[in-house]
Amino acid sequence: MKLVIIGGSGAGKSTQAQGLCTYFNIPLISSDEILRNATAAFCPEDFPPKNSLNQGNSGQDNGGILEHQHRFAISSFPYLGHLAQSYMETGELVLDEIILESIQIQLKKSDFKDSWVLEGYPSTAEQAEELDFLLNELGHNLDWAIYLQVPQAVMVNRCMGRFLPDDLPEIVQRRVETFYDRTVPILEYYDRRRRLLTINGDQPPEAVQQNIIDLLLTFQ
Repeated sequence: MKLVIIGGSGAGKSTQAQGLCTYFNIPLISSDEILRNATAAFCPEDFPPKNSLNQGNSGQDNGGILEHQHRFAISSFPYLGHLAQSYMETGELVLDEIILESIQIQLKKSDFKDSWVLEGYPSTAEQAEELDFLLNELGHNLDWAIYLQVPQAVMVNRCMGRFLPDDLPEIVQRRVETFYDRTVPILEYYDRRRRLLTINGDQPPEAVQQNIIDLLLTFQ
């Protein structure tokens, strides 16, 4: 069983993803957790030395330097988190390539060959399409995209009660608004592919979980 959990900040994605992993005994891929861990692991020494970018090539343009830095970034776990840090702190969507790289690293592990739950990605139709390309390349087939439908006010209130470092009021509000701006296209994307399951997320977590499990077992 291969699932993605869709929803805005505070919709309960993490809670439901962990619960499904426990119930079905399958591994979890949390893009947010990967990036937080990578950010925590970052130290200045992980950057390529500035001199190494310019030494022996004083005529190299900025584009070449940035390309070098980008290649280093997506191949280094700590640098991966550093590159995403500014996006997480402002509430903006993290660069697609950064997230996809972290997901690809997990999917290549043997434990993720047959089943997994992906939480925190995708959040746009474009990201969903890129994820499908990656899954096809790796020989994976997505079973369901589970959308946790929760009112905007509820999501904001839930986020403010988590006391996470990046859950400042203005960042939370921006995240929720950004998600709603992109909701319809991603739902349409998965609906056209008959992969969408919509769940009322404005219920106690146990009730939400049972609703998801019941639907998944029905369609098995």
